[in-house]
Order: sequence, then structure tokens, then C-alpha cells
Amino acid sequence: MPEFTVRLVLSDIEGTTTSISFVKDVLFPYAKTHTKAFLEERWHDAETQRIVQDFRKLPQYKEYFGGGDEQPAASAGNIASFVNFLIEKDLKLGPLKTLQGLVWEKGYASGNIKGQVFADVPVAFKRWHEAGISIAIYCSGSVKAQQLLFSQTEFGNLLTYISGHYDTAIGHKQEKESYVNIASDLALSSKDILFLTDVVKEAEAARDAGMQVVILNRPGNAPLTDDDKIAFTIADTFDNLKINLK
Repeated sequence: MPEFTVRLVLSDIEGTTTSISFVKDVLFPYAKTHTKAFLEERWHDAETQRIVQDFRKLPQYKEYFGGGDEQPAASAGNIASFVNFLIEKDLKLGPLKTLQGLVWEKGYASGNIKGQVFADVPVAFKRWHEAGISIAIYCSGSVKAQQLLFSQTEFGNLLTYISGHYDTAIGHKQEKESYVNIASDLALSSKDILFLTDVVKEAEAARDAGMQVVILNRPGNAPLTDDDKIAFTIADTFDNLKINLK
């Protein structure tokens, strides 16, 4: 069993704590189905109008509506249609993530969405927390979306174990500097952080920043090459890792 001595575990979500299918098959379709009704209900809210204006500033907005200088007037229907386009393209843009977080918040509150994590996750979080090892999350999804997922999982509220959340506001996940920024924000040496992810490029960036790294080989994740398996520690579950407090 691989053994690590650290002060903090930094974990990705999709493909690491949570199945890729939950994001692709539950969260994204829910946002596509419910965005129009959400916008219609809250169209005149100041927060909604800020998001709408942020959408209209995106180069993709002009492209989507024909590329001309004259764009159609913003409406709940137009914005919802544009949102669905961005989701289909799997674009991780600020206003999209903000709006999705608000739509999902309503879904979680109504009980229509329940956060999904693998069964080994709450057990490991509890074990690490009780050992004095801190836990933080770094995901391309917004901090709000992260908190919603972990606060309302099928295993209960896991936020009590998590001391920090990071999204791409700290930097893109495949860039070394992002992990340097996280270590600095945590006031920790990079070598005292273990990063858990399913994406090789993210693992490389974290390793280049000085972090210890494990790649998760969860069901549904992209296949790993023989070179990947040589270059990194691979684990099927969190139960396969022995993590000690430094």
C-alpha cells in the first residue's frame, strides 16, 4: 500500500471523489433542463443581471448569435439557449459556473439533486480528519458548487471535514503556478501536500510544483497508459492509500 506523510490532502472531485457520470449525467443535464425556468423566475434580480451581462461580454456569445454587431435582446430564453450551447461544448467559463451553481443550489434545496461520492470517500475523510490531516478541494467547478455537493451527499454533510475550497479563480488546473498559489494560500510547503486527481496533466502540474501526487483509477475514468502507471502512484480507491500526519 502506498504511504505518504503530509499535512494536507488536496483532492479533485470529478473522477476522484465523485464519478464522472454524476457530473455528466446528473448535474449538467439538470442545469440544461432548469436554467430557463430559473432565469425567468429571477430575471430582475441584480445577481442574475450581472451574470447576463457577463455572458454578453464573452466572445462565444457574439459567435453564437451570428457574429454581427447587432445582438438580440437578452432574454431568459436566449440566455438559456446559450447556456446549453456552452454546456454541450464543455466550456468552463466564469458566468456559466456561477449560474450553474445557483441552479444546482435550488435543485439540492428541493431534494431533486443529492451529492454523489464514492463510498470510500466519507470513511477516508473521517480517518484523515481524525488523524489531524487537513483536507481541501481543488476543482474546475465553482466553490459554491463544491460546497453544495459535499454538504448534501448520500452519506450526509462532509463539509465538516473540509477546510478549504479552490476553483479556477486560483489558476487553471493544468498549470504549475496554480498549485504554487494554493500552497502559498495554505501557508504550507508544496511537499507537505498530497494531490489526488484522475487527470495526468493535472498530476504533472502538481508534481512540478513540488506536491506529492496520486492518480485515481475510478470506474469510468480515462484509461491510463503504461507510462502513466510508471510515472505516478495509481490507486483504485482512497482505501488503497496510507496517509500519515507530518
